[in-house]
Amino acid sequence: MAQTSDPRGVLADRLLGVAAFSHAHWFFGNLYEAVVKVPDRVAAAEATPDLPRSPFGPGSPGRYYVLIGPLNAPAAIAALLAGWNRSGGRAWLAVAAGSSTAGAAATVYLLRSVNPRLFFSPQPLSEMRRKPLLTKWYRVNALRLTASAVALVALHQARNAGPRQR
Repeated sequence: MAQTSDPRGVLADRLLGVAAFSHAHWFFGNLYEAVVKVPDRVAAAEATPDLPRSPFGPGSPGRYYVLIGPLNAPAAIAALLAGWNRSGGRAWLAVAAGSSTAGAAATVYLLRSVNPRLFFSPQPLSEMRRKPLLTKWYRVNALRLTASAVALVALHQARNAGPRQR
């Protein structure tokens, strides 16, 4: 959105900045995980008494997302609410908020249904049990990457939309 002196517009601009930064962080982090196959490595790692398998243990990307990742959808939704009166960017804000929410839902699904069994069992799973979970992880991660990419484009478009008032 174009710069404005309207307090609500300033808030929307700042929220768009936060949402864009958090989505870039999320997109490139998830892309890196997929390219270098971090899930395969973490799922195959053996726990030791001094290095138990945990969401924030060595090799786990959880510690890289814990501070910024939860800001994605709330920042995009808050930007939608704060920027609603700017009709030029309203549709883009709605797309960003919707994509952010879809990506967040996919992440919640992974965190609750796939990751505990795949990454945090006391011992690594056998190849037969690990492979279907990894396949599911990569498919859901592709959805997260798509949602984040769409949100980044929409956030960029919303930031460049003029502050046309209705």
